[in-house]
Amino acid sequence: MTADSASTPAPARPADRPDSALIVIDVQNGVMAESWKAPEVIDTISGLVDRARDAGTEVVWVRHSSDEMPVDSPQWQIVDALAPADGEAIVEKTHGNTFEDTDFEDVLASRDIGHLVVTGAQSDACVRSTIHGGFSRGYDVTLVSDAHTTEDLTAWGAPEPEMVVSHTNLYWGFESGPGRTASVKESADIDFGTR
Repeated sequence: MTADSASTPAPARPADRPDSALIVIDVQNGVMAESWKAPEVIDTISGLVDRARDAGTEVVWVRHSSDEMPVDSPQWQIVDALAPADGEAIVEKTHGNTFEDTDFEDVLASRDIGHLVVTGAQSDACVRSTIHGGFSRGYDVTLVSDAHTTEDLTAWGAPEPEMVVSHTNLYWGFESGPGRTASVKESADIDFGTR
């Protein structure tokens, strides 16, 4: 241990961070165009964004890029009904799990965030990867049951989108681990003042 490291406190573990953040994953034109109940989910997320801002809770936006959604393309843009406010973080990613090869963890640590309230798309891809990624790193993770969606992939053997969303809500409610919580709540039951 050097003298410098002895005087610099270690960053707080997620479980020790008191604040929550609303996480909005991949609510982009190219993702939402074919997603199940997209207008309703976007409207629900919009209401949560307004409530989070009113409560002084951080809103963190996540935006995916890929060959199908190149940076600056119309498909890559966040949907018109939602707009990040000045000062709100936008995490750019190229993998399903928002924690992988991004500054997401730094963004959360710098804002003292230990509880993630997760919304967005797709339930069976980036949402699922991110909730597991956060939980395995020690974050409390709440999945908003009526604020995530996915596209119809039944042609490739997946269940109907409604069943994918329902199953994601079902299994996440049973996730557990020491020193952290996983929960599923409807948007109406989200209280940004509590964990």
